[in-house]
Amino acid sequence: MTAKAILQVEDDENDVLLFRRVVEQAGITSPLQVVTDGEMAIDYLSGAGQFADRQRYPLPSLVLTDLNLPKKSGLEVLRWIRYEPYFKKLVVVVFSSSALPQDVDQAYELGANAYIQKSADFGQLREMAQLLKEWSLGYNHFAPIVESKRLNVAD
Repeated sequence: MTAKAILQVEDDENDVLLFRRVVEQAGITSPLQVVTDGEMAIDYLSGAGQFADRQRYPLPSLVLTDLNLPKKSGLEVLRWIRYEPYFKKLVVVVFSSSALPQDVDQAYELGANAYIQKSADFGQLREMAQLLKEWSLGYNHFAPIVESKRLNVAD
């Protein structure tokens, strides 16, 4: 399996550690990059500031974002991604503890490719990571993401 970078946008350190653990157990070899707020996610994707080095911070093929984030919400990040012509085809999965119908609806309205409710059950998380490996990172063909020299980082 070709290693495709994954960007996890998550502010809860425990969720990051748990996700990292299930990813490793599933045998996912994709580099996992983590940012802890919505502004950092946009900076990462646009290659701004500390994220300018694409060797160290490669463009992801998949973004997993929580909804409730500091500075900018996951929905604001999703809106920005879909606004940017270079990222319209980027696969974005909302990975949130919320199961509120309005959150799910709004995520899809803004262009989410999937909406997965987080589980506190380690077995379910491990199963989700295995499915991610097999389907999204294994069989799925990602549209090429070509970074522009100048991205619009405005709201």
